[in-house]
Amino acid sequence: MRVLLIKTSSLGDVIHTLPALTDAARAIPGIQFDWVVEEGFAEIPAWHPAVAHVIPVAIRRWRKNLWQTLRSGEWRRFKRRLREARYDLVIDAQGLLKSALLTRYTKAPVVGLDRDSAREPLASRFYDRRYPVAWGQHAVERVRQLFAQALDYPLPEGVGNYGLNRAQLADAPGGAPYLLFLHGTTWDTKHWPEKYWRELAERACDHGWHVRLPWGNPTEKARAERIAEGLEKAAVLPKLSLAGMAKVVAGARACVAVDTGLGHLAAALDVPTLSLYGPTNPGFTGAYGRSQIHLGSDFPCAPCLKKTCAYKPTAEDLRLFDLEREQPLCFTRLNPQRVATQLEALLLTEDIH
Repeated sequence: MRVLLIKTSSLGDVIHTLPALTDAARAIPGIQFDWVVEEGFAEIPAWHPAVAHVIPVAIRRWRKNLWQTLRSGEWRRFKRRLREARYDLVIDAQGLLKSALLTRYTKAPVVGLDRDSAREPLASRFYDRRYPVAWGQHAVERVRQLFAQALDYPLPEGVGNYGLNRAQLADAPGGAPYLLFLHGTTWDTKHWPEKYWRELAERACDHGWHVRLPWGNPTEKARAERIAEGLEKAAVLPKLSLAGMAKVVAGARACVAVDTGLGHLAAALDVPTLSLYGPTNPGFTGAYGRSQIHLGSDFPCAPCLKKTCAYKPTAEDLRLFDLEREQPLCFTRLNPQRVATQLEALLLTEDIH
């Protein structure tokens, strides 16, 4: 059986789809998937053994340079590739209008979420078959349920398996064990305060750990350099591709992460990770898998799911916190001491196992 999967972005969403492929491959021997994905994440699907071909799409770039896209023929070649391929089924696992529109260029039956389950209800109009999947559960489980209905197999019990081989992706063993601090993320409100990262790095280095700090843009690089400044055992990594980053993640003894795509990559590679959540809800999109510890803020307004903090500090907040360096205040409930204690417990648990 040959299936076309459409799940274009983001990094976390792409990774959250992998366990569904593992379920399908176990339920239907010989099934193969072609996967339409944004070009920036195209390396990830190829890591799963059930994926035969990765079909990069560049919706973000094409929108910015529409005339150049048409002149270059990229869009025309993409459409032709979908039209010429023969599939038994197309699964739109994104549930957005932009992903649903891509299904128009295929000849196979198209399935997806029904209007009450899709993130954009209008997308369901493009599907031949529509399936209900309840909200209020983790994104991994929602995709697994969609696949089980679309491909007609019983939903497997237990935690989903990403189907990735950590040992295959990691560099050859060597060098001192290290902790990886995944400090970069998108929303301003999802950032753990830089002051806290610095304190945690100092604690880790004082206990003999080496700390590695990746970055993806100039702002993150500058922050990583400030966190590592003067710490002999802390190092800022060079600019890495996604595949290069996967090697670093796979080789880590453990990670500390904010709500970020690289935290989901750590979970997919079965790397013990302590993830920190302020405005977002780990129950819906938290790092999913074994040895994944979620620390969610119990601040009065958390999780607010807002990209901009609307909390008004009280007189007590002014007395207790540095309002310039400890923002957003929901993360004050996850201070460096608490995080360090949880990290030590996670490392000890992994050593025992």
